[in-house]
Amino acid sequence: MAAESRAIQRTARQSPYKMRLVIDQIRGLNVNDALALLSFSKKHAAVQIAKVLRSAVANAEQHARTSNEPLDVDALFVKKAVINEGPKLKRWTPAAMGRATPMIKRTSHVEIVVAEKEGR
Repeated sequence: MAAESRAIQRTARQSPYKMRLVIDQIRGLNVNDALALLSFSKKHAAVQIAKVLRSAVANAEQHARTSNEPLDVDALFVKKAVINEGPKLKRWTPAAMGRATPMIKRTSHVEIVVAEKEGR
């Protein structure tokens, strides 16, 4: 039985609220089903989340290869998928009468953990 593997992307340039809408759909799914769902999603966040998911699967394969354990990639599922808030980019935009108003550009941290199903 292989241990769980994870992948993290830090400071993705999209707000956590928008990213959470997509990641809630893949939590608990089989890896192949999750990648299929992300490839047909219209959301921009799906592209970045799919990259992190592929990286987590590659990390699981590499871990199994180095520890000389068998791994069935089709048996992997998304055990944990969270979006945390990253650092905010603080910018200014011109306003009326020579003033400036703040713009807060939010970033996200994406963390995905994949594991093998116990029943197999």
